[in-house]
Amino acid sequence: MRKYTLWFVSLIILAAPVTALLIYIQISVPQTISTPVQLEIQPGTGLSKVASDLQGAGVVRSALVVKLLARWKQQGGQIQAGNYRFSNPATPGEILNRLVQGDVEKVSLTLPEGFTLQEIIVRTAEKGFGEKGRLLELAYDTDFIGSLGIEAGSLEGYLFPETYLFAPGIDEKSLLKMMVIQLQNNLDAELKKAAEKNGLNLHQWVTLASIIEKETGIVAEMPLISSVFHNRLKRNIPLQTDPTVIYGIKNFDGNITRKHLTTPTPYNTYLIRGLPPGPIASPGLAALNAAVHPAESKYLYFVARGDGGHKFSKTLKEHNVAVREYLNQRRRNRKK
Repeated sequence: MRKYTLWFVSLIILAAPVTALLIYIQISVPQTISTPVQLEIQPGTGLSKVASDLQGAGVVRSALVVKLLARWKQQGGQIQAGNYRFSNPATPGEILNRLVQGDVEKVSLTLPEGFTLQEIIVRTAEKGFGEKGRLLELAYDTDFIGSLGIEAGSLEGYLFPETYLFAPGIDEKSLLKMMVIQLQNNLDAELKKAAEKNGLNLHQWVTLASIIEKETGIVAEMPLISSVFHNRLKRNIPLQTDPTVIYGIKNFDGNITRKHLTTPTPYNTYLIRGLPPGPIASPGLAALNAAVHPAESKYLYFVARGDGGHKFSKTLKEHNVAVREYLNQRRRNRKK
């Protein structure tokens, strides 16, 4: 009897290192994945199902180890739903941390500076991030807009130009809210103080910035463009800016005419004084900054030079000369 007992004890002693090694491998050695694995965890999925799916997909060696780790860390009920992508070697603990943190696969959406609300909605829907009709409905829903702290009839101008990263399946309301919050996060205390100093509330600020954004793509010029508009506003001179006129034209064909400039609309700044009723596009941070930090100048006019930049003038006489130079340059370019 003693012989068998000694044999059994010896077996346990010999097996202990092997068992310890196996446990170490299961817990501490990263599992290598030959090809990237996509795994979707549905809301409400239990720990056992998640662990089994991870093992079945080759992400971990053992579902049991994942379950034991989750229970030991008391994280069994903290796993977040979503689409996960696994491609790099990882231990069960690292995999579990990703699931608990909700480190889901992200998709991206880029909104350029100067896009109108309609353009943003079309791009968003075409990329598959929401239904166009629902996005439009929300963008003009005053209750939803008010819940975001905005006093406006639409979200025109308030969807910040940015490259957004987010989890697939985000709903339209959350997506639009994210864009507005991004704008609010970029308007720091210094900028708000500058806006107040210039007598601009948020809506006026975003409106002016949107006009600056549409007038020039050259960041260095924006403060000068801003100075022209501020000088005109102070003197109660119409802004006379083509982008606002274009915004007010339904089905604009790309060719602005004298008739357009003389047709009354709320956005025809050749006929109305002051700012139009709202933004005409989404301004970027540079335009928002320029709107409240105009350059010191006495300029009242500017005209395109034909190279992307503008010629600035203090008097109408100077401006007319600059306009003639621009038109003559266009004619010469056409003859080449």
